[in-house]
Amino acid sequence: MPRMSNKRKQEWALFLNDRNRITYKELCRKCENDCKQSFRCVVVHCPKYLSKRRTKKYEND
Repeated sequence: MPRMSNKRKQEWALFLNDRNRITYKELCRKCENDCKQSFRCVVVHCPKYLSKRRTKKYEND
């Protein structure tokens, strides 16, 4: 695996883990869409993902 340049490291800083590898959220790893989120993010907002815990009150959002 080739090394990342400093410019690319700065661009991907939110996605890099302690081993300097690009890492996505667990939910996003299996997703086929290109709207990937960082593993560091706490809140996941994905328009294509519907949780089973979601209430009917919020279904029209």
